[in-house]
Amino acid sequence: MAFIVRALAPRVTSYSLFVPLMLFLCATACYRDTNRHVIKISKGEIPFSTMIEEISSSRIIFVGESHDNPHHHKTQLDVIKALHEKGIPLSIALEMFTARDQEKLDTWVSGKMTEKDFIPIFYKNWGVGWGLYKDIFLYAREQKIPLIGLNVPREISRKVAKHGFQYLTREERSALPPGITCEVDQKYRELIRRVFEIKEHTDESFTYFCEAQVLWDQTMAWHLARYIEKNPKYSVVVLAGTIHSWKYGIPRQLHKFITVPYKVILHEVPAGDSAITLEDADYRVSY
Repeated sequence: MAFIVRALAPRVTSYSLFVPLMLFLCATACYRDTNRHVIKISKGEIPFSTMIEEISSSRIIFVGESHDNPHHHKTQLDVIKALHEKGIPLSIALEMFTARDQEKLDTWVSGKMTEKDFIPIFYKNWGVGWGLYKDIFLYAREQKIPLIGLNVPREISRKVAKHGFQYLTREERSALPPGITCEVDQKYRELIRRVFEIKEHTDESFTYFCEAQVLWDQTMAWHLARYIEKNPKYSVVVLAGTIHSWKYGIPRQLHKFITVPYKVILHEVPAGDSAITLEDADYRVSY
């Protein structure tokens, strides 16, 4: 790109023309990826820029991920950059952080915390993969984009997965948002069975596993709805695993608390043995 700018510069006699040209070339280089394909589920393949234009009016944009896939995090960052550079007031909501560590996220974005001090906090919340998320967190800090912790404390979700929601103590339930339940319907049980390739699912352990997933989805939906209500001028990009980002995850639970326009971008089908449909997502990105 630098070579093209140098070659064109002598021919541009007006500084006012040269600067917009540089910005256009930069934007094109930043978002062009010849190995990336964007599929609009209702239409077919479209340019990345078209997807950005279409999702710009949504209050919430879910961008699903396989946590260890660097391509997925590249798409997330590119979506964030593209929306931010369009001038859309933006926040980033995170499965990777609990709501109780919101103050630490605020301190990071403000620039009052070093990367060295922030990394242990990241690992305390998520456990692995700072290198995969680093560019997203650095960009948020550089551009002062608010980061929102959505998740339930890990010790609570682990207890639900092991013993069931009913075994949470009164104190543990008080750490959850009000009205949170773990009701698991038959359709969700079947979807989870297919996603995780679980053949036998009649025992209590499977039910507890489903309850933990619903607990995550419902808690994250509650915190997301609360943020949207308190910040009506902001749109939110939600970074979460595929099983939470697809429409039967957080979006389904979101309807219990708030109704806002949203879009879902996935990289893969939650249930790998089926074709992706509008019941799963609005867009699919592949590499």
